Amino acid sequence: MTKKVFKVEGMTCSACAARVERVTKKLEGVENSTVNFAAENLTVEFDENKTGVENIEKAVEKAGYKLVKEEERQENPEKKTAKELLLRRFIVSCIFTVPLLIISMGHMLGMPLPHAIDMMTNPLNFALIQLALTVPVAVMGYKFYSVGYKNLFQLSPNMDSLIAVSTSAAFLYSVFGIYKIVLGNHEYAMHLYFESVAVILTLITLGKFLEEVSKGKTSEAIKKLMGLAPKTAVVIRDGKESVIPIEEVMVNDIIVVKPGEKLPVDGEVIEGSTSIDESMLTGESLPVEKTVGSSVVGASINKNGYIMYKATKVGKDTALAHIVKLVEEAQGSKAPIAKMADVISSYFVPIVMALALISSLAWLFAGETPVFALSIFIAVLTIACPCALGLATPTAILVGTGKGAENGVLIKGGEALETTYKINTIVFDKTGTITEGKPKVTDIVTNGGIDADELLSIAASCEKGSEHPLGEAIVRSAEDKKLSLKEILDFEAIPGHGLCAEVKGSTVLLGNKKLMRENNIDLGEYEEKSDLLASQGKTPMFIAVLGELKGIIAVADTVKDSSYEAIKSLHHMGIKVAMITGDNERTAKAIADQVGIDIVLAEVLPEDKAAEVKKLQSDGSIVAMVGDGINDAPALAQSHVGIAIGSGTDVAIESADIVLMRSDLRDVILAIKLSRATIKNIKENLFWAFGYNILGIPVAMGVLHLFGGPLLNPMIAAAAMSFSSVSVLLNALRLRRFKA
Repeated sequence: MTKKVFKVEGMTCSACAARVERVTKKLEGVENSTVNFAAENLTVEFDENKTGVENIEKAVEKAGYKLVKEEERQENPEKKTAKELLLRRFIVSCIFTVPLLIISMGHMLGMPLPHAIDMMTNPLNFALIQLALTVPVAVMGYKFYSVGYKNLFQLSPNMDSLIAVSTSAAFLYSVFGIYKIVLGNHEYAMHLYFESVAVILTLITLGKFLEEVSKGKTSEAIKKLMGLAPKTAVVIRDGKESVIPIEEVMVNDIIVVKPGEKLPVDGEVIEGSTSIDESMLTGESLPVEKTVGSSVVGASINKNGYIMYKATKVGKDTALAHIVKLVEEAQGSKAPIAKMADVISSYFVPIVMALALISSLAWLFAGETPVFALSIFIAVLTIACPCALGLATPTAILVGTGKGAENGVLIKGGEALETTYKINTIVFDKTGTITEGKPKVTDIVTNGGIDADELLSIAASCEKGSEHPLGEAIVRSAEDKKLSLKEILDFEAIPGHGLCAEVKGSTVLLGNKKLMRENNIDLGEYEEKSDLLASQGKTPMFIAVLGELKGIIAVADTVKDSSYEAIKSLHHMGIKVAMITGDNERTAKAIADQVGIDIVLAEVLPEDKAAEVKKLQSDGSIVAMVGDGINDAPALAQSHVGIAIGSGTDVAIESADIVLMRSDLRDVILAIKLSRATIKNIKENLFWAFGYNILGIPVAMGVLHLFGGPLLNPMIAAAAMSFSSVSVLLNALRLRRFKA
């Protein structure tokens, strides 16, 4: 299956989006097709053996829209043009609409008109000047008619169809009024609708301009991300430094970066050391120290050192490109709640047209004038436009996923965003997720006859060159303390027990209880101390020199500073926390007690992790899995929401629904809170959109008038309709104030 993202031009409402989806889904070989109206994106999954991009392009063009391929849309300059065109259209429309309003309705406010166009003395001139002022506004809004009628004739009416039909009816009736005035029926001068046509078109153009401005703001996250990468790179070729465009950088190129410069692509440091600001990608404010062998990411900022590094990932393979792709796909996807709104929208327009016709005919048969019936028809069509409905969910998802990316939380789609807020159980992998994943020396217990640093130095000397994680931890601890290591003459590893070495002519034994007992070393009171350390989840190692026990060094995979705080916060949010590990029950329980875990799943084989997640799901729990390793991938895929720690493996990241760029569990809380805020925002938007239409349509149909109340003027209906769309967009933009 091939997945491609296209930009669709010409869509004006959610009914258009539904139509594009419908025509592309009908194509042979298309597995799935999703249109995001706010992002103007079409995401298609298709079998290239059965259909191609050309077929998709033709189907979309036949439906009346234009497709722009992914590679053609870099920074989308057309968007600015669309905004400028709408602004120009609005200004020109205003130039003609304002005098038209004064001429047609000024007399109601006591504003005198020149004798030549006065309604009472020159009714024909009064009507003709209104016609002359309305035509330019209608010409400026020609797209409403070309798109609206095209969709109507193809039996897929959209918002433009409502505007086109309502304003055409008003315009034609007013032209009929001029004909009647010519015949001497001067009272028709009181029943012209030219100003309604112009005001409706002008206000809806204003609404569309404001939508365009707001939609530009919602997709700022992508633009910001794309703008992070520098445009050029300094590479060493043929022994010389040369500046080349970033597109020309190749894998294995040697890149030079000076202090204050941005790194162009991902790579590995081969010379120099520095601290690098990776906050734009991870949200982590503190610079990260880098030395030879450290991996670096493109778009991060070199703070203070001169480094040379080898390019490992370029172009579309860099971390930044990967993030941009993830965010784009997320913003182009749909939450289930959005699909529901789309279904309603597709039925909504034909129902509204039917209601407009029925209500106007009902008033006509009830004895009202054709003018009254026409007013009802226009008001219903104008107020009911479902633009707000189509914008309600995609705009919130655009802002929510963009806000997540800003804070180092990549949410891969609308569905993940919607499911996250329902989570009631979270399963954490232990190693590398709750714990650091790197064992550290936690305790040094001596018999009093030797200094702790001396004991550590002896142990590190024996373990130097060891590949065992516990041995590496001891050596690392000695190096951190800058202890000098002793020369060893003889070394023997004893599998399952420890090791034996000769240090400065003394035989040293380093290992577990079994090793000590087999060599008749008396443990005495230290056996109890080692049991206590083991009960705390630590691994105690005994050290004996010349047959005498000198002390114990305990090593453990330490809990991350953020783990306790994160789990406490999850409990406050009403979420149950489980930990899954291959470790023995005692070690797992010790870690669990430190951080407040509710459920401990110990001694679980890697291949059984997914089965354990399934068990938790069997009682109806909505389960999230947080992990970082290859062995976590099946469990991440099995869970309702898979959350990968960004420092983990590519496989885990690919299997997950949410990626945390930092290895900080507090970002899990951020993801859940952001999800809750976004879903709350979507529900508010849908309330505004639905509530507005539910209240507006009966008023426009004249229900209040039945009980002596007012009628809804078509111009006020147009203003209200534009306000509903803008209010939904402004509400979605409130999410930008979300604080991590």
